[in-house]
Amino acid sequence: EDIVRAALDGRNVLAILPTGGGKSLCFQVPTLAMEGLCLVVSPLISLMHDQVENLKKRGIAAAKIVSGMNRYEIEIVLNNCVHNKIKLLYVSPERLKNKMFIEHLKQMKLSLIAVDEAHCISQWGYDFRPPYLDIADIRTLHPYVPIMALTATATPKVVDDIKDKLLFRKNHKVFRNSFYRSNLAYMVFCEDDKHGRMLRIMRKVKGSGIVYVRNRRRTKEIAEYLYTQGIKATHYHAGLSDKDRYMHQQRWLEGKVDVMVATNAFGMGIDKSEVRYVIHMDLPDSPEAYFQEAGRAGRDGKQAYAIVLYNNSDIDTLKESFQNNYPPLSYIQNVYRGVCNYYRIPIGSGSDLTFDYDPLEICNTYRLKILPFSASMKFLEREGLLSIPEKQDTESKLMITVSKQELYNFQVAHIKYDAFIKMILRMYGGVFTDFVPISELLIAKTLHYKTTDVEALLSDLNKMKVVSYKKKAIKPQIIFTSPRVDASYLYLTDSNYKELKQNALSRIEAIMTYVRSTKKCRSNMLLEYFGETSNTTCHNCDVCITTRNNNKDLRQQIIDILKDTPMTIMQLAEHIDNVDDDAIAATVRNMLEYEILDMDSSMQLSVR
Repeated sequence: EDIVRAALDGRNVLAILPTGGGKSLCFQVPTLAMEGLCLVVSPLISLMHDQVENLKKRGIAAAKIVSGMNRYEIEIVLNNCVHNKIKLLYVSPERLKNKMFIEHLKQMKLSLIAVDEAHCISQWGYDFRPPYLDIADIRTLHPYVPIMALTATATPKVVDDIKDKLLFRKNHKVFRNSFYRSNLAYMVFCEDDKHGRMLRIMRKVKGSGIVYVRNRRRTKEIAEYLYTQGIKATHYHAGLSDKDRYMHQQRWLEGKVDVMVATNAFGMGIDKSEVRYVIHMDLPDSPEAYFQEAGRAGRDGKQAYAIVLYNNSDIDTLKESFQNNYPPLSYIQNVYRGVCNYYRIPIGSGSDLTFDYDPLEICNTYRLKILPFSASMKFLEREGLLSIPEKQDTESKLMITVSKQELYNFQVAHIKYDAFIKMILRMYGGVFTDFVPISELLIAKTLHYKTTDVEALLSDLNKMKVVSYKKKAIKPQIIFTSPRVDASYLYLTDSNYKELKQNALSRIEAIMTYVRSTKKCRSNMLLEYFGETSNTTCHNCDVCITTRNNNKDLRQQIIDILKDTPMTIMQLAEHIDNVDDDAIAATVRNMLEYEILDMDSSMQLSVR
């Protein structure tokens, strides 16, 4: 209510609410109470789709603009927004630079700008995305419209950066719900047999769960392993087709399988409240990422578990990942030198030159490893030395460069092109004022031509300066955005490299401290990381439980269980709730030493 009232009062608002805390309601409710449209900036296409469909079911006029929509579809949505027929419009941050979008935005009556996943605007956040910086530009078009930024994870430093980058006014309000989750038990186990421990957890806790791993291959391997153990599981990662991702996700959402094994590509915007556990089989890169992923458990308020399984090799993997993501400056200089030499660009030349880009071929040529090479290219791109356009930026584009009268005169004089030009005008609007993405294949099918014939006709018209035709690149492209400099003198600004590296190192050290600690309440450790203090412990995490359960109580519990039925230590652990397996093992060893228990040749424990 406080957040909604602040928005209705016209204040700039930053709302920091945990996963499942109702962030979408914070901007949807005031929007319905105000005159005008709410522009929602979100990086999550799946979330956009779900929210738009849910709003429509409630009779609320909502729309989204996503990649894959053609120009005509986008123009209809934008015109509806201009004519006040839409209450909430969802767009990605990349859309904010589109000329057609900006021209329509100027004419819209906005009531609110909502920025979801607002931590993405901060270079000090764990998930920085440069397109988010363009949000400040659209604010200048509607300077008096309040802005609401929302996130589930933000350290105090990130909070300050969000307010700065989004140009918050002095009377802004920051609302921070406590990150404390009384129903969520944080557990960390140092474990060599992670698969065995994972199975015991699933059999003990039961219900729906998520297992997070680092690489795509392991998602399928672990899902198949779980199936062999009688647990229904599926997998998810960004490399699957859209169809397969949707199908796997729906099977899990509908309860047809119990476990989703996934990379961190899975989870944002997923509305499933009854997840009983989230298991991390690999260490996450930061407390922010961990808190958000772990927070997908127990959103229904019932008991749930957030569990990390790790061993010493995982610590080494995390350190190696950091080295790959932040190679030394000398390595980045070497990559820049190699890339320029590969394309034979002399020092002082190369500005605006475009080439086909094959990173594997460059790595093979100069014996470079692909992971640190890719990271180096991102730093060079940040510094403005080169650019590697995203896939959607490499479509064929067309613009008619003559006036309508001149085009008509051309058609009369060149009858060969008349039918072709008429079809182009029917299929694509706005070609006289802007470059429009086109599909040669679709044009060919419509005219019953070959694709090569369409490309030839467009090339002819381009040579005659009737159109400007930018043919789609078959391969990824690299653009040198400034002249080549001597790599020996190449310097990366601190904000683009040194400070980012230090911040990433701090996050990794924080996650390693979290998993290695055996003395401090895990919930309190996470709260302190996000700038929140607590005077009480959670009583739920493995540290609190181990501290609470003294050996005498645990010994009696073990004796009561084994009194009539001998069993192995793993079987014993399945019969004891809320006690760390390591604590059980230590107590059993002690009881064997003092001859309270016996163990036979088949590892069966019994009371002496």
